[in-house]
Amino acid sequence: MNFRLFGTRLLVIVFFGLISYSLTGSIAVGSTMGIILAIVSLGATIVFLYLLPKLYQQPSEEEK
Repeated sequence: MNFRLFGTRLLVIVFFGLISYSLTGSIAVGSTMGIILAIVSLGATIVFLYLLPKLYQQPSEEEK
């Protein structure tokens, strides 16, 4: 496994860990705004990771 792929996966795991930590902390405190912001951040990260591979795809002949 090359370093770039390993670093990217490690960064994603760390980011999801921080989001889950903030979500559990805001649930423990009872902060509604913290829960909402953590869920929005989780959703934005998932959408970003879903759209990222489409950025690097080569356009097909039909799209040109």
